[in-house]
Amino acid sequence: MKEFSILIGGKAGDGIDRAGVVINNLLNPLGYYQYVYREYPSIIRGGHTFSIIRAASEKVSCHRNQVDIVIAMNPETIAVHAGRLRPGGALLYDSDTQGGPEPEVPPGVTVQPIPLAAILETEAAPPITRNSIMIGALARAIGLDWEAAADVLTRKMPKALQENLAVARRGYDAASPVFTAANLDRDGLPVLTGNEALGMGLIQGGLDTYIAYPMTPTSSILHFLAKAASEFGLKVVHPESEIGVILMALGASYTGAKAAVGTSGGGFCLMTEGFTFAAMAELPLVVVLGMRPGPSTGLPTYSSQTELGFALNAGQGEFARLVIAPGDAEESFYWAQIALNMAAKYRLPAILLTDKNGGEGAYSFDVDLSPVVDRFVPPARDWSKVFKIDSYEHDEFGITTEDPVITKQMQDKRLGKISPLSGDLDAFETVRVYGDPDATTALVCWGSNKGVCVEAAAAFGWRVVQPIVMAPFPAARFAKAMAGVERTMIVENNATGQLKGLLKMNDWPADDFVSKYDGRAFGLEELTAALTKAADRRPA
Repeated sequence: MKEFSILIGGKAGDGIDRAGVVINNLLNPLGYYQYVYREYPSIIRGGHTFSIIRAASEKVSCHRNQVDIVIAMNPETIAVHAGRLRPGGALLYDSDTQGGPEPEVPPGVTVQPIPLAAILETEAAPPITRNSIMIGALARAIGLDWEAAADVLTRKMPKALQENLAVARRGYDAASPVFTAANLDRDGLPVLTGNEALGMGLIQGGLDTYIAYPMTPTSSILHFLAKAASEFGLKVVHPESEIGVILMALGASYTGAKAAVGTSGGGFCLMTEGFTFAAMAELPLVVVLGMRPGPSTGLPTYSSQTELGFALNAGQGEFARLVIAPGDAEESFYWAQIALNMAAKYRLPAILLTDKNGGEGAYSFDVDLSPVVDRFVPPARDWSKVFKIDSYEHDEFGITTEDPVITKQMQDKRLGKISPLSGDLDAFETVRVYGDPDATTALVCWGSNKGVCVEAAAAFGWRVVQPIVMAPFPAARFAKAMAGVERTMIVENNATGQLKGLLKMNDWPADDFVSKYDGRAFGLEELTAALTKAADRRPA
């Protein structure tokens, strides 16, 4: 079988994410490309959490709504997800927790009860090894031999190894084959989250200092860089608040450090005054802004594309800014380097606009790790001189002024960065085109919708256009990508069409708008159905 999807679900605290990582490692030796979609509630224990691991012979960057195997660690997973199963699939469930009659499943689906409590009792194993039982059962279900499964468990679960191996073997023996995962005869790729790739890109771009207050969905960047700090000579700091974060980062930037901060919409609200300080004082700074549904706290562990307008307009006054919206892990790695170095070169604030689906989703990572750009190194400062910065209007030496001539000169200087910055960005693929470049219908998307839009559009033979740089908007490059288009369809995870509005300002009105704003990502089948409905509304 060259493509399949596995859903594993349970309570928050059941180790679902960890189990997903082990499943990635089961599939990696077979050479599959993988994508992992995650949902979890904003609580430490309880609630419902699940991951969908999609494996395919071709590169994938989105999940399917239907799956081939559901691994249910609790009854709620069965109730919520059994209907996703395709004919020929299987439900592997904890029969000791479920109790009662066999669960109802769609026609053509097999049910495989795995008695987790009984296995733990037989092996005198701790409850934490429950996932290992199901990993063993999954290995049997997808046709792996026991030795391959045991090798992965040995490498990925070194704690209580013998107990994990013993219970996993019991799970393996309790399951039955469902299908055989093909051996694609190629090396497996590492599976990284978008946030991990972005953190690697910041390091590759010459990051000196990263400062953040934990806030989903960017918290994992803080954790990733903290672990890497000693190896790469980074300063990684967790202050008391988002206001403290940006002020500390501005201080680091003032000393010549390449600084970045991470936050979400609510945290960036508190940072906006400091963000404009960076523009006025010409202090380079990168803000990683991870989107999630609002207003206010909203859905803190779910996803949205609702901060594009905020990123483009945050702060009072007029000033140059760089706003970049990468679409997957590889683009996050690539563009993090560019953001850090363009901010340093032009001494301005930059925003890497991500979202929960792209930042916490995991991708097979296949990219050249050599630097994308030569690191911009600011000229060495003569510390015998005093360098002044000011949030007040000031002259070129940092001395406060209210003189109208100097005020205009300084404002022209700050806004004058836009044109050369745009020229530098032209060296990069600021707008990407997928599918049929001659198709007269274009699906326009941004951010983490890239993967699902590229796959869905292929079924219609459409062109896909993905702007990555949002400010300064690459109007000429976008016009070239849209040449010959007669019908424009825009896909976004927001209600108001924020990219649609940006394109309209640049003389590209949309014919159709497909949106989803419930905090969840488009599944492939779901978006395909929505596009079919939109396409039927008027002739192509």
